[in-house]
Amino acid sequence: MSDRYRLLVRGRTFAAVGAGGDISGVGGVRGGGAGPDGLFVRDARHLSRWQLTVDGAVPEVLAPVDTSAAGAGAARCVLVPRGGRQEPPACTVLREQAVVEGAFVESLRVVSNRPVPTRVHIALTVDADFTDQFELRADHRTYAKPGAVRSRRPIDGDGSGSGSVSGSGAGDGDGGGGPRGVAFGYRRGDWSARTTVTADPRPDAVEETGGGARRLVWTLELAPHGSAEVALSAAAYPHGAAGPDVPESPAEAERQLAALQDAFVSGVTLPTRWPALADACARGLADLAVLQVPAKGPDGEELSVPGAGVPWFLTMLGRDALLTSLFALPYVPRLAAATLPALAATQASETVVGAVAQPGKIVHEVRQGELAHFGQVPFGRYYGSVDATPLFLVLLGAYTEQTGDRALARRLEPAARAAVGWMLDHGGLTSRGYLVYRADEGGLANQNWKDSPGAICSADGTRASGPVMAAGAQGYAYDALCRTAWLARTVWGDTVYAELLAQAAGDLRNRFQRDFWMPKQGFPALALDGEGRQVDALASDAGHLLWSGLLDKECGEAVGRRLLEPDFFSGWGVRTVAAGQPAFHPLSYHRGSVWPHDNALIALGLARYGLHDEARTVARALVSAATTADGRLPEVLAGYDKGAYPVPVPYPHACVLESRSAAAPLALLTAVGGA
Repeated sequence: MSDRYRLLVRGRTFAAVGAGGDISGVGGVRGGGAGPDGLFVRDARHLSRWQLTVDGAVPEVLAPVDTSAAGAGAARCVLVPRGGRQEPPACTVLREQAVVEGAFVESLRVVSNRPVPTRVHIALTVDADFTDQFELRADHRTYAKPGAVRSRRPIDGDGSGSGSVSGSGAGDGDGGGGPRGVAFGYRRGDWSARTTVTADPRPDAVEETGGGARRLVWTLELAPHGSAEVALSAAAYPHGAAGPDVPESPAEAERQLAALQDAFVSGVTLPTRWPALADACARGLADLAVLQVPAKGPDGEELSVPGAGVPWFLTMLGRDALLTSLFALPYVPRLAAATLPALAATQASETVVGAVAQPGKIVHEVRQGELAHFGQVPFGRYYGSVDATPLFLVLLGAYTEQTGDRALARRLEPAARAAVGWMLDHGGLTSRGYLVYRADEGGLANQNWKDSPGAICSADGTRASGPVMAAGAQGYAYDALCRTAWLARTVWGDTVYAELLAQAAGDLRNRFQRDFWMPKQGFPALALDGEGRQVDALASDAGHLLWSGLLDKECGEAVGRRLLEPDFFSGWGVRTVAAGQPAFHPLSYHRGSVWPHDNALIALGLARYGLHDEARTVARALVSAATTADGRLPEVLAGYDKGAYPVPVPYPHACVLESRSAAAPLALLTAVGGA
């Protein structure tokens, strides 16, 4: 998402507003914009219009919404009625906005600039279209919604939302007896959602607009150089959810956020030897605090886990939550302590073809929107990931070793054994020798971390065909087997099982070196295709093999040094695909871009193989990129060389807030020790 919008985020709720604080409803990739604007809660847009006019016209933005601190507590801007040099504005509008879980609040302060009494007419046009986020993506798909009904009703004095709006006469004009606002509803079969918009003072009228939107209007009588305030709130009632706790003001929402962030970082100490890295870590921790989404554990306990990213993935994604928790483990181990049981609770217990579910498999994506509810997208619980399952085992082993807490490993032993069973059976380790995935026509073509179509390709750009064995996933499987063998030996007291897993890990390491290594290139293949042929693109996934320890010392050191050569290393980080290959494109999602979390894994891998200078080079590149954006790393950057432009070129559709990128500086800190 570009700087066109300011993001406000809390849990499963985010608002994207324009420079003047408006929501137009015409954003989104389909509409030619950089992402959807609106208020989104649990995958549905609960505000699609929120547009202010002053004296009948859209005001001029004097000081735009600050886009440098996405996800911060409140958005503020300054507006004035349009005029000329000879007509200084009669008033100034100070606009402040914030979100909490399930709600959006705004404070309007209208200040007179005149020494005489002044009358100002303000109006707010509001609407809620309840569009599912999947409808706003640029995949050119449409979704039938038979029987869908939308409604709009004024909210009476008791807040009941009953009655009907009847044009400009919907209010009584005195600000005391008319509707407090308007309620928007949506129903389709057994699915329903609602948004209420209320104001204090009450609007003088709630007007129809000729479409679905409603216009709340006020006439403000301002004393000489006086002011008036209007407090607004939009409360979302997603399907199956209770109503939110709406704060009195954006200032109160900001105080709540500050308390949340303070509690999240409590006890975390960051080194001061490298201030820019410490700043990036602090920014990342603050972002992780707002990206926590609710989940349930195996016994129904309430948990908070890292949501993947805004705007498209503000939900639990297995791979993302696991990597985020791994990066943060030495500093905030409670993320892992919540993520592991949440994923165990959603672990597949049977085969479901449409969801790519198989017994023991860890979920890839959980969605709660309308299209998922009706099965129009497969992502309600979707298991199209080859690597979430081994990463679950990696995190469980790492958490136990790091914290010394063996209770969680004992509690999740059945889930861990089931995950190993999936890797050996359905995953393909026994039958094919490697973890294997097949393209899912209704979901993801690629099911490793590079999951975009065409991401797994040969150097000439040819896509891999048939069942795919991605290199990085084999590294995760090796690490998972090793760590689970350790758990079996030290926690579960099962030495026979431990020996079985250790043997399987050793066999996998030997096979991989034989089948994936490309002697001519001195580098591992990106994947094997369905015929066992090497998919020969030179790709950053090789760095994940260093993190997992799958390569022997000689090959690992060679790979680590190769990743720092100019075709791979842009100066801002290691590219996903080395430049100079026909497959390379600097603005491709996975074929030439630079991903912070990918580089964090590479830095950890370089340190593991003793390549500490190289690890510091990668860390310095990412920290340098972060300093150009107030310490924040986006989901992905374009793969242009640092010498071509003085700041990183953004990837046009990147998530601005992304949990793996937020946690990446913590992984860098682990890799280089703050030096």
